[in-house]
Amino acid sequence: MINMGKISPVAAKYIVHVTIEIDGVVDKPDVIGAIFGQTEGLLGTDLELRELQKSGRIGRIEVNTDTRSGKTKGTIDIPSSLDKAETAIIAAAMEIIQRIGPCTAKIQAQSIEDVRVSKRNFVIGRAKELLKNLISGSMPDSQELADEVAYSVRVMEIQEYGKDRLPAGPAIDESDEIIVVEGRADVLNLLKHGFKNAVAMNGTSAPETIIDLCKKKVVTVFVDGDRGGNLIIKELTSVADIDYVTKAPDGKEVEEITQKEIHKAIRSRISGEQAKLEFAKEEATYSERKPRFFRPQARPVFERKPAAKPAMSISLEHKKKFKELLENLIGTRGAQVLDQKLSTLGKVPVSELQSTIKSLNNTAYAVIFDGIIDKDTARAAESANVKFLVGMDSKVRPNESRVNVLTVGEL
Repeated sequence: MINMGKISPVAAKYIVHVTIEIDGVVDKPDVIGAIFGQTEGLLGTDLELRELQKSGRIGRIEVNTDTRSGKTKGTIDIPSSLDKAETAIIAAAMEIIQRIGPCTAKIQAQSIEDVRVSKRNFVIGRAKELLKNLISGSMPDSQELADEVAYSVRVMEIQEYGKDRLPAGPAIDESDEIIVVEGRADVLNLLKHGFKNAVAMNGTSAPETIIDLCKKKVVTVFVDGDRGGNLIIKELTSVADIDYVTKAPDGKEVEEITQKEIHKAIRSRISGEQAKLEFAKEEATYSERKPRFFRPQARPVFERKPAAKPAMSISLEHKKKFKELLENLIGTRGAQVLDQKLSTLGKVPVSELQSTIKSLNNTAYAVIFDGIIDKDTARAAESANVKFLVGMDSKVRPNESRVNVLTVGEL
């Protein structure tokens, strides 16, 4: 194509949009030639297209065509830096072209676009976007900065305590009262909210350092609001002199609760002796409900109804193995899948358990997991012909599922 212009699109004020319909097949140079040839001398010397292009007042004429079934259709775009009236004259002049090459043609000016309006709309839209980003990413206020600095300092204060090198706050030795939690993340959350006298067990069994502290300090055990937390309390109260126990709200972990929830839990703590009594009652009468030593006004415990189906017998070896694996899973939110020889087929997060069970193709014999057995999990296990589901607690009655449901209390 012949280079027809010198004007930059940036300099154009208007763009004339024209459509063309041609009864035949032509090339782009034919269209441009017709535009210049058939408008020559039509509008006078001041509006001669060739001269306007040489002076940069008309830009490069863009022609886009598509030929189908022997006919050509397309568009013509003409950039202009003339004034409105002159640009409109140029647009109207396009419609006098009736032939292009040997073919008849119909050309129609569709619109004149004001480039400045388009640019202005772009500027407004972009300005809104930039302003939105500025507001959403604005500087935090003084209180937020102070809280962030205080949190960073408190996190740096975590230390290793005793011969077991347990994660702890900086005030264990100087405090008369201490808080025993499950893990490092729990200590960090308590530090964040100003509790510097917390120490972590780093597991489910009581380290010697914790047992020694219980002899010298007033100890509050603060655990997660799940079945695993109950097991830790039971373990600690049996081997150490525990003064108080408390838990995070049901289903929550100490590492994720707020300052208000921490204070509320500590205010509602009960004595270690009361916790022992509650556990003793549970062992005497096993309940479907979670242990309720925090709920003295809860409804009476209802015992399980006998199963309507004969329970599948389980060997002492299998029972011991299930108990060992379940204890190892406490606090991990994980699940372990076993085959009939009790070999591990895989380990997955509890959140992926149901989809994993469905994909096992009847190869799983038992599933042990750190969580509560519900009806959805039981149905998935049924469909995969799993024989045993072992969890911390169960919402499924024995007569509601073909799968043999076992909880930590039954092991």
